[in-house]
Amino acid sequence: MNFEYRHLIPENFSPSSRIWIYQGNRLFSTSEVPQIEEMLSDFADIWKTHGTPVKGYATLLFGRFIMLMADETVASVGGCSTDSSVQVIKQVEAKFAVEMFNRQTLAFVVKDTIQTIPLAQLNYALENGFITPDTIYFNNTVLDKASFLDTWMIPVKDSWLAKKITKQLVTGSPA
Repeated sequence: MNFEYRHLIPENFSPSSRIWIYQGNRLFSTSEVPQIEEMLSDFADIWKTHGTPVKGYATLLFGRFIMLMADETVASVGGCSTDSSVQVIKQVEAKFAVEMFNRQTLAFVVKDTIQTIPLAQLNYALENGFITPDTIYFNNTVLDKASFLDTWMIPVKDSWLAKKITKQLVTGSPA
């Protein structure tokens, strides 16, 4: 699977543009993808903050991740406009019977596919070789375009997860 995504992100958005990433608990089917992309495009076209259009962008990546982006150099995104973005994600959840808000499930590139595991099983997955400190992790905690482009897909050992795993697994030496 080709995991290049940077070319899909509009260049005419500020590096400080806010990013929200929602991860589905399953891969969307080929028949669902165009419907979701249309929902996201329609939302981005009408997204407003206090009546002012948001310079927004929304896309589905790798058939599993919804990314929303707002360029706040044009208009700041307030609570109501953030709520409207959450509503479109809830519509996707309802229409396609998918879970998009579970932040306790982590996604990794394993054997050239996206695999998920619960956060509670991270050390178990490491101890049993399912993932390694060098396994690519989808860091859905990124907050802006620059971080998204640089650190959305990074090795586990370079992510916030490094604090969650035992020293022995990261360094190869006893804790």
